[in-house]
Amino acid sequence: MDKATWWGLIVNLLLSIGKLLVGFIGHSQALIADGLHSLSDLVSDAMVLLATHHSNTEADEDHPYGHARYETFATITLAVLLSVVGIGIGIDAISRLMDTETLVTPTSITLWVAAISIISKEALFQYTMIIAKRVNSRLLIANAWHHRSDAISSIVVFIGIAGAMWGYPMLDSVAAIVVALMICKIGWELGHQSFQELVDTGLEPHTLESIEQMILDIDGVNQLHMLRSRRMGLNALVDLHILVSPKLSVSEGHQISEAVEMALVNNFEEINDVTVHIDPEDDEHAENSCKHLPLRGEVLEQLRSHWSDIPETGELQDTTLHYLDGSINIELVFPLSLIQSGTDPKQLMYQIDAASKQLECIGSIDILYR
Repeated sequence: MDKATWWGLIVNLLLSIGKLLVGFIGHSQALIADGLHSLSDLVSDAMVLLATHHSNTEADEDHPYGHARYETFATITLAVLLSVVGIGIGIDAISRLMDTETLVTPTSITLWVAAISIISKEALFQYTMIIAKRVNSRLLIANAWHHRSDAISSIVVFIGIAGAMWGYPMLDSVAAIVVALMICKIGWELGHQSFQELVDTGLEPHTLESIEQMILDIDGVNQLHMLRSRRMGLNALVDLHILVSPKLSVSEGHQISEAVEMALVNNFEEINDVTVHIDPEDDEHAENSCKHLPLRGEVLEQLRSHWSDIPETGELQDTTLHYLDGSINIELVFPLSLIQSGTDPKQLMYQIDAASKQLECIGSIDILYR
């Protein structure tokens, strides 16, 4: 990928210098405009290299989400410069058309440079597209089409210069206006896309639908909600809530979240960061929230206080708390030997249930013996 981009950078550098110099010496306003167009390709190639570099650079303490915003800012700066240059070229070309005395017939060397530009840019397009398909890079494919747009602008310049040399000098300025419009179009597209990234625009609806379907196909995922995404440079960040069985262990819930993350990162090229929130119930539409309920330490301390008159609770082996539907459901595990020693399980259940439900936050209670 870097090799194709470096070739593009070298070719665009040579073409930019050649077109600007020959356009100035050979009196071709269209070729000068085309040189600036090639210069935009040069900056585009540099940005691809920069993006590739940052994609391989790990996030640091000051930039936990990476450095993609630098690329976005640079793209907006480039878009503004291209738009200003395009408008300037267009205004100058129009003023020349309005004052025919300023029109000058380009020299033949400008026609040769335009022809060389067409051939070299088309060759660069073909080469870059081959590499892009080989490595399956959408970024490189986009850059290849940028080369093709420069080849098309060179064709316009070639026609304009040829027409001017055949006795229609205004065609050179007309070609300059066309190229100026192309430069402004590129500036608008770059600026619009980068601005969308700055305001955290999400992924396209059809992409989100594909993401949702892929997640729902994962074993253990019952529902999906609060799916959000935002772009950051060439990458995208996704966060979501998935509903799993409330009886799953923490480790199994975590394993399901890992499966969701791997599925998205491996199947969607632009996604590089996924945050999965595990829900035991649909907290988006739940009538009773559990946010106000006390945590484990406080709950157990209060329960022990209410169980002080139940000696069997001293044999308690394990306690599991389930925060569901606005209350805490408790699962207690006692040794089987407790029953074998004569303890009445129904009586113990009645005592613990009555004592525990003096706490308003307690829901159901289940007792198991192992």
